[in-house]
Amino acid sequence: MQAPQDTKPRWERRKDARPQELLAAALDQFVERGYAATRLEDVARHAGVSKGTLYLYFANKEELFKAVVRDNIVATIGAAEQDAAAFDGPSGELLGTLLMRWWTEIWATPLGGITKLMLAEGNNFPELAQFYNDEVVARGSGLITQVLVRGIERGEFRPVDPVVMTQVLIAPVLMLMMWTHSYMPTCDMPQIPPQAFMDTFIATTVAGLKADAP
Repeated sequence: MQAPQDTKPRWERRKDARPQELLAAALDQFVERGYAATRLEDVARHAGVSKGTLYLYFANKEELFKAVVRDNIVATIGAAEQDAAAFDGPSGELLGTLLMRWWTEIWATPLGGITKLMLAEGNNFPELAQFYNDEVVARGSGLITQVLVRGIERGEFRPVDPVVMTQVLIAPVLMLMMWTHSYMPTCDMPQIPPQAFMDTFIATTVAGLKADAP
């Protein structure tokens, strides 16, 4: 049996795809230029549409940036939250899976450039920084904290301050992201294979958190 064909006219299919095309173009521009230097006309040109067409979908640059973050990073966090809630295995395995997922699906991809952008420019755009903190940082950190609390309550992890430990766990992965998206690829310095870094980091973390045998 042949798969059903899309019977919409080509111009209509193109119109339906435009929001995603604009978001992809915006991500490229924000990562390459930064937030302040990105112009809506450049995003529109990169997407192959007019600036007026862009305004049909997004009111301004701030709303476009928020849409990029929500469509990519926030959606990934939401999926991870659902998977974590349904997970019934050891907390160490869950923690390692989440840390690796954060790396492979966000920070190792062009989306890592959004985090780099916020670190560099967030102070200049406080409303945007607050948005990013509420929808990305707080939710992502909160998920890791929940897993740590789960492991402590189940007797799998030794008693630690889960909020402090969350930041301890985020910092090395954040540094790896900065190395990968900043100076590491261009400087004459020993290259750190990201996968080996993450494997070593996760194994060391899970071993260090493991509760002592009774």
